[in-house]
Amino acid sequence: MPAITGIGHAALKVSDLDRSLAFYQDKLGFPEMFRLHNDDGTPWLVYLRITDSQYLEIFPDADTDRAPGRTANGINHICLTVDDLETTVATLGSRNVPLTSPVKTGRDGNTQAWIEDPDGNRIELMQMREGSRQAEAIAALRAAVTA
Repeated sequence: MPAITGIGHAALKVSDLDRSLAFYQDKLGFPEMFRLHNDDGTPWLVYLRITDSQYLEIFPDADTDRAPGRTANGINHICLTVDDLETTVATLGSRNVPLTSPVKTGRDGNTQAWIEDPDGNRIELMQMREGSRQAEAIAALRAAVTA
């Protein structure tokens, strides 16, 4: 079996496509790559770019107007990595995107803050820190490969 090389995209079902695109494009800065349409011409999905190899699919017409709560079964949140969390938080503040949790150091040793999209999908913003559990695990994996 070929190795899995990464996560290509996350997909979200949203209640209001235009409202969600205003959030993800205008506030988070994810450009639209393309759209796919249903046979009747209505949007089936909108494909947004996060990086050259990571994307977000937005599907319209959700059954409800709010994502399930934190303890519901299923995907709990998406995490977006950032180089400078303080600058990211300041930029989002200037775009009227409130934090749902203040900037803090998580149990893993990384700095994080939390926001929600218009449908209540939880988004973690994470700046990886030297000495964090992830940084230590990556260093150990690299050491094992070169040993």
